[in-house]
Amino acid sequence: MKKLLLSLSFIICCLPFSTALTACADQEGEWFDEPFVRITTPNGTANQVVSSSIRTVGTYTAFLSGPALAENDSVIVSYEIIVGDGLVEDVDYKVVTTQNPLVFLPGINDAPIRVRWLKHTVDPTKDNTLTIRLTSNSKGYTLGFPGPAHIQSQVTIEKRNE
Repeated sequence: MKKLLLSLSFIICCLPFSTALTACADQEGEWFDEPFVRITTPNGTANQVVSSSIRTVGTYTAFLSGPALAENDSVIVSYEIIVGDGLVEDVDYKVVTTQNPLVFLPGINDAPIRVRWLKHTVDPTKDNTLTIRLTSNSKGYTLGFPGPAHIQSQVTIEKRNE
């Protein structure tokens, strides 16, 4: 009898939490009512720091959020890479992804842009950033999250001596 009461107490205590979680799950779906394309760092932000003392490959992902594409449809997204005066290609970094523009086909909602970061000390008095900026797309979708700030319309990676 004691076990039954303990089990019932547990269920009664957990019921409000499970109800709240179910209510939240019902609200999943579109947060924005306009289609957009955004780009993010591996940790989901618009900025990242990489150490000058390691070799690594960074994957920066462009995401498409919009209506499902028809079978023969696509969204073409162009981007540019802006390099600060403190970084030198093939010395500090190498852009691995050669596809520009990115092509989103039906069922494809993300596309990587990869940068190989090379081990090399940087001059801290210079601009040691690399920015990947979305510049246009074939459907006129918003670049970055909808809103005046256009958050994640670009990512900026700073290489630092650490």
